[in-house]
Amino acid sequence: MATFPVRPSRKSKETQLSYYFQDISTGPNARDFPFVGIPGKRWTFTQFATIYTVDDPITEGLDRNSASVGRVQGSSMTSGLDGRNALVLLSIVFTDKKHNGSTLEIQGTSKQFEEIRELSVVSGSGKFRFVRGYTTFETVVVDLPNSYAVIRCNVTVKHH
Repeated sequence: MATFPVRPSRKSKETQLSYYFQDISTGPNARDFPFVGIPGKRWTFTQFATIYTVDDPITEGLDRNSASVGRVQGSSMTSGLDGRNALVLLSIVFTDKKHNGSTLEIQGTSKQFEEIRELSVVSGSGKFRFVRGYTTFETVVVDLPNSYAVIRCNVTVKHH
């Protein structure tokens, strides 16, 4: 029977991050699009089986002109028959100096009408290898006439 050297365990560190997703869903700068839905039904975030793709900027602060951190890219699908839940698959792709090239992978059911939605951080790359944790999303600005929203993303992860 082969034996392998025992490596000392590396202690995990906890990282907490807070960022803002700048979500624009119509107009020439739109970054959030429905692209599949039930034929003959209006494709909206409350219509069952509507799938959205997203590529939103992430900023350090609430203002859309604050320092850029990266992009949130992925998709969501309205997965509840009543339109209240969405299956979310997102990547936070960092471009800032501190985490450049690293990613966090987020997955889970988002209860769309709750004030704070919690999802799992299931993976990561770069500085976030072997990550595990959770994130909360909270919509802090809604500008319906301009189809613009700001979503605060608070991330807590443990990693090596």
